[in-house]
Order: sequence, then structure tokens, then C-alpha cells
Amino acid sequence: MSIVAEILVSVALIVSGVFGFVGSYGLVKLKNTLQRLHAPTKATTLGVGGVLIASMIFFFAKTGQISVHELLITLFLFLTAPITANFIAKTYLARNVRRNDLPESAGDFGWSVYEDPPDESPGR
Repeated sequence: MSIVAEILVSVALIVSGVFGFVGSYGLVKLKNTLQRLHAPTKATTLGVGGVLIASMIFFFAKTGQISVHELLITLFLFLTAPITANFIAKTYLARNVRRNDLPESAGDFGWSVYEDPPDESPGR
């Protein structure tokens, strides 16, 4: 393996380790759910993505073939982490914030989740 590939793998691992540490530290030290939400979805996602990219560089330098598995895992991780964070934040708002404390919603269905539809059953 060439020295350039070794340097790239080393840099990717060091950067991902720093992001992983910062994300883990933030998860422990931040106070409430919404603050803690940022640590695993931002920093730790970049940390795991950096390890996967380092693995792709290593196996490309070693075998000369692109590892599609790591690429797909990285893509899946970067697509699902923000969606998961959005769902967790919406659930937090729906369970812990009173309706009067939220700003007025521009949509027809409320702020965080769909409101219950009006009961239109016959006889009522």
C-alpha cells in the first residue's frame, strides 16, 4: 500500500475518532432531549462515516476494487440519521410542550403531528 493511501486512511480515522468522541461526550453532558439529539445525529454520524470512508480507501488501495458495501452503509447512515432526529424531535414536542407554548402553525394540521380529525360519525 502506498504512503499516500496510508496517510489518507490515518487522517480519516483520526478525524472520525474526534467526531465520535465529541458526539459521545455531548450525549453524556448535554441537559435535555433536544440538546442530546444533536450529538449522535451530527457528530457521531460523521465519526462513523469517517471510519467507513477510511475502510473504503484501505480496501481500494489493497485490492484495487471499490467496496460498495461501505459506500451503501455510509449513504444509508447519512440519509436515515436526519430523518430519525426529526421524528425524535417531533415526538418530544408532541409529548412535552403544551399547545399554547408553540408558535402558530401555517399548515392545516398543527405543529408537530397531525391533529385528530373531527368525529364525523352518524348520530353525533
